[in-house]
Amino acid sequence: MDTTSVWRATAPGTAYAALQGDLATDVLVIGGGITGVTTALLLARQGRSVVLLEARQLGSGSTANSTGNLYVTLADGLSTMAQRWGEDAARQVVEQRREAIAFIERLAAHGDTGFRRCAHLTWAIDEQQREQVAREFHALSKAGASVRLDSSVPAPLPAPLGDVLVLQDQAQFQPQAYVNHVAQLAVQAGVRIHEQSCVVELDHKARRVATANGSVRAQEIVLATHSPKGFHLVQAEMPVHREYGIARPLTGADPGPGTFWIRGAEGLSVRTLEAGGSRYLVCIGQEHKVGIHNARASLMVVEAAAGKHFGPGPTSHRWSAQNYRSADGLPYVGRDASGCFVATGFATDGLTWGTVCATVVSEQIMGRSPPFGELCKASRFSPVKGAKGMIEENVTTVKQLVKDYLTHRQAQHLASLAPGDSAHVEAEGETFAAWRSPDGELFAVSPVCTHLGCKVHWNSVETSWDCPCHGSRFRVDGTVIEGPAIAPLRRKHLDVGS
Repeated sequence: MDTTSVWRATAPGTAYAALQGDLATDVLVIGGGITGVTTALLLARQGRSVVLLEARQLGSGSTANSTGNLYVTLADGLSTMAQRWGEDAARQVVEQRREAIAFIERLAAHGDTGFRRCAHLTWAIDEQQREQVAREFHALSKAGASVRLDSSVPAPLPAPLGDVLVLQDQAQFQPQAYVNHVAQLAVQAGVRIHEQSCVVELDHKARRVATANGSVRAQEIVLATHSPKGFHLVQAEMPVHREYGIARPLTGADPGPGTFWIRGAEGLSVRTLEAGGSRYLVCIGQEHKVGIHNARASLMVVEAAAGKHFGPGPTSHRWSAQNYRSADGLPYVGRDASGCFVATGFATDGLTWGTVCATVVSEQIMGRSPPFGELCKASRFSPVKGAKGMIEENVTTVKQLVKDYLTHRQAQHLASLAPGDSAHVEAEGETFAAWRSPDGELFAVSPVCTHLGCKVHWNSVETSWDCPCHGSRFRVDGTVIEGPAIAPLRRKHLDVGS
């Protein structure tokens, strides 16, 4: 299945050369999404020499697999965050996110990024979510957001059950086009960008990283990779989720510009996109923990919900994105115990949070102390605010380890693996995670994640092996798609007839 997002499909590609040889720089940024390219630009404009390494192509992680929506609220609820941190912190969140959207607007004005101001509507379609809409209205009002209640939504969106929360003056853009544009500005400011430059070794103390064909030594390292590469304490606090997106040609009634959050069992985030002379309906939903739920079934639910709400129609693009949730509702940003700078824990609000955190990190590297950086510092430990999230995440990890290692799971024999199938198989006295391609080629790798030793599970949508413990993902040949794992799964070339 082709899982190229509509954002990547409708934006020009990039072709920055892979790293070759050894470099030295003031700041090394690892990760070419919105957080990484924004951090690099801000530092370069303040006179720092910057190198940015991206394992694949710019934006190819969460940024270009997102919703493309920008808003001051939080997907998990500003009211929930305010209960944990207080009303003053909620006001800071709204103000920081408002400033980030204005910053994006200023940069976007000089490029073809699809930026537009629009309203953000949230409403319930079942009773369970109805009260949450009311709580959000009160929390946003107290936090200083421009918000009101309405009673209807544009056709053909499903009718609301109760009030509609309307956040005014929010925004949308084309996230891949925006990242490409910011990268161009960064290069003009002196940043050296290298794509296809996966980090295979990271020495925190020496401030040195290695790729397959080179190395970079820096005074400071910024890990703009969502989950930091290697072993970091914040990984024990962050559940890792994926959610699924589709785009389809918009042939019926057009709801117009806007971000539409439909809350309920069949809830979706909905918007429209105009690109290349075509209009698309974009729907995203069905969030679940990585490596545990059936990915193909989740994608089918999104398609079915889109069909129910908007009528039948062909799907042109299918994709998914990974997100990391902090234990206490705020992102982790700043220098952590490893000595590197991190920015993570954005949940599904990463486009705006990534811009906020890029500003915080760049300010800290320049020797300043932004107040919001103290609230969201990476080294914080919030046993009361984050206790529930931390306990749930670590219980889930332990349960998964027990299930995979102590529960007997009968491995298939290699010969029983049909084309297109995947399984944990037995061969030559060992167990492997194996997939046989439709043309019969066999790919067999170690089933043990190289991060902390959990067993990897099959992702049928993206043809990958995913770790349910901390979200590392691997291609069928064992190479790393996304961390925190750095090392690949060991590949074994087996006799197809074994």
